[in-house]
Amino acid sequence: MVEEKVEDSKTTEEWLKQAEELVPLAATKIESVKSFRGKWKNISAKIDQLPSKLSDLASHPCFTKNSLCKEQLQAVVVSLQETIKLAADCTEDKYGGKLQMQSNLDALAAKLDLNLHDCGLLVKTGVLGEATLALTVTRSASGAKREAIRWNIRELLARLQIGHMESKHKALDSLVEMINEDEKNILAVAGRSNVCALVQLLSASSPRIREKSAMVICCLAEAENCEQLLVSEGVLPPLIRLLESGSPLAKEKATLSLKCLTVSAETARSVVGHGGIPALIEICQLGSTSAVTQTAAAGALRNLSAVPEVRQCLAEEGIISVMINLLDSGASSLSKEYAADCLQYLTSGNESLRRTVVSEGGIQHLLKYLDSSQPQEAAVGALRNLTASVNAEALITLGLLPRLVKVLRGGSLIAQQAAASTICRISTSTDVRKLVGESGCIPSLVNMLEAKANIAQELAAQALASLLQVPQNCREIRKEEKSIPSLVQLLDPINQNTAKKYAIQALSALATSKKCKKLMISCGARAYLKKLAELEVLGAKKLLERLEKSKFRGLLFGRK
Repeated sequence: MVEEKVEDSKTTEEWLKQAEELVPLAATKIESVKSFRGKWKNISAKIDQLPSKLSDLASHPCFTKNSLCKEQLQAVVVSLQETIKLAADCTEDKYGGKLQMQSNLDALAAKLDLNLHDCGLLVKTGVLGEATLALTVTRSASGAKREAIRWNIRELLARLQIGHMESKHKALDSLVEMINEDEKNILAVAGRSNVCALVQLLSASSPRIREKSAMVICCLAEAENCEQLLVSEGVLPPLIRLLESGSPLAKEKATLSLKCLTVSAETARSVVGHGGIPALIEICQLGSTSAVTQTAAAGALRNLSAVPEVRQCLAEEGIISVMINLLDSGASSLSKEYAADCLQYLTSGNESLRRTVVSEGGIQHLLKYLDSSQPQEAAVGALRNLTASVNAEALITLGLLPRLVKVLRGGSLIAQQAAASTICRISTSTDVRKLVGESGCIPSLVNMLEAKANIAQELAAQALASLLQVPQNCREIRKEEKSIPSLVQLLDPINQNTAKKYAIQALSALATSKKCKKLMISCGARAYLKKLAELEVLGAKKLLERLEKSKFRGLLFGRK
């Protein structure tokens, strides 16, 4: 115990002096050894490199202010002392057996390799150049505390690159603990060399090391501006391997990381290139997978499906049936939402994939999903896409219209827009237009005319223009007090909307009614139409003429 206290009390300079004194002594001892000459020659070459490494450390301005320097010198001293002892044993033939001594010499060579590597890396990492905690005393208390935390993290990250595996394991433990306290701590000090060390530890032989490395990587992946650094340092292959064979915790963190990283289309393509699709799909299928892991995998697949050139690869791996199944049995509401997103992407612009979704029963599952309280945007979008491949009457028979009405009445604006777009696509015949009108969607479409978003106004006006080709729907819209004023307001040239041509079509359909024409005139339609006619907007001149004729007749017969 007394000896340990003496050792601990040594300064960094004293450890350096001891190391420098032991180098020539070790070299002399090696020269006298006659046995195992090949191994000793290798060890001697490594010891010859130590003086320059020690000089590099000693010449650094912060040499005495960093605990890593002291620890590194202690490790060098231990290696040199072992060298001297083994050389003496070989010279005096005191070793128990040749095989044991060969093993000892191989272990010594590995230690010296580690010493040389760590000394060089300690200088390269830049950690020695950081200000010590003693230099923060002039700062505010909070500033000093924050700098102290960052200093500790810098040192822990440096320890991931030097020393033996147990030392790295302890550093990871401390690092994970500090990140759990505040995830922002690591972001200020995450550099290329540190990230490289973390990525390498994802492939360590120890499952615990892999787990904790995955936890830190996940923290970086979830942060902004770290994606390119992680990908450039080769993080994707080891993350995908963890999906395939990692522990449950490592698999969860790896999946969460991939979900974040695949937001980039370029990274998404790289994940496909590295064979990540089967592993992600398998996670979505496993009943034993945690809700967090399954949700993250579904999110990653959603990101992949957003890249058009990847969709066929996904389909070939069976993603469509997996996503349809997730709509019903996903482990979380978010995993179901990601499944709906994925199906929306897959059914966009690809007839073959749309037909596969239909043949797998996708329409029925999407309609059932809309009956739940889940977000509706993606599911309605997928159904809208499928209208290009399925007969409108068949969709109506399956129960599409009540779901669209539900979305129009209570869904988000994006969901309402998708529903209105779907109505536009299916309303291609008189029979269908009658059924749509009878479903009760017209009041909601009228309300959408007053939405702030131009696209919502346009889709509502387009849907109404199509539906009003049927007389009974014209009678239905007349019951809505806001219908004509809202349609007329869309004509105002000051309003930068794209709904004017559809508003003109809808108003033209209603202009068969004298009462409606009178209301249009009182709302200012004539003035708007004159300007639109000058701009040669389709249908504006013809509707204006009808209103002018109606106005003239009113004056002729003494009506205002």
